[in-house]
Formats: sequence, structure tokens, C-alpha cells
Amino acid sequence: MKTIKVSVVTPDGPVYESDVEMVSVKAESGELGILPGHIPMVAPLQISAVRLKNGGKTEFVAVSGGLLEVRPEQVSILAQAAEVSEDIDVERALKAKERAEQRLREQKQDNIDFRRAELALQRAINRINVAGK
Repeated sequence: MKTIKVSVVTPDGPVYESDVEMVSVKAESGELGILPGHIPMVAPLQISAVRLKNGGKTEFVAVSGGLLEVRPEQVSILAQAAEVSEDIDVERALKAKERAEQRLREQKQDNIDFRRAELALQRAINRINVAGK
């Protein structure tokens, strides 16, 4: 079966690089499935899991937004932060989730940035979900 090269890169460096049969991502416009030979495109990504399928095996990478660039022979994901499922520290993610939930409960205070706390909660939940796969 044909494959396509996938690179997930953050400002800290590469997180994932491999040839896969299919890439599934959640873009701002909706769910996208990318196969080899896909038309070129660029799309902003949501905080979500990237699914990478190859030979009956599926790998997961948690991304915290970013950009997806598709070319016929390569997919590049430029993420603000990304972690392969095996590398996620679940305990740290659970603590981050608790902190974000606490900030959201205290939203009545003037010094709480509601949107920032909401995004932190989404990132923590995404990391916990990906780690469980």
C-alpha cells in the first residue's frame, strides 16, 4: 500500500516522523483524512489527537493547535506543542486539568483569564485522552 511521509514539528524540534498510510486530523473546518496523493492544502488545527495509520496499527499524537500543510508526497504538522501518546506524563496532565478546572471555577474574580483557562483545560483533556490510547 502507498504511504505518505508525515512530520510533526514543534518550536522545540521534531516530535514524530514516519511514513504512514493515512493521517486523520481535526482542522478548524472539520475532520480531515489524508491519503497519499492528496491535493495540496493548508489548514489550522484544533487542540486534538492526530491519528496516524500504518499497516493495521494506529499511532496517536496530541497536538495543541497549529497548522497542517499537505503536499502530494508529504504532510507537515507545525504545532505549538505536541506529544506522542507514549511520551505523555498522565500525572502531569491530570494536575494541569485540575488547575484549569479550579481557575474556571474562580472565573468570578477579575484577574482570571477565562479563555486561557479554557484552552489549558482542553489541552490537558486531549493529552489524557491520547495517553489512554
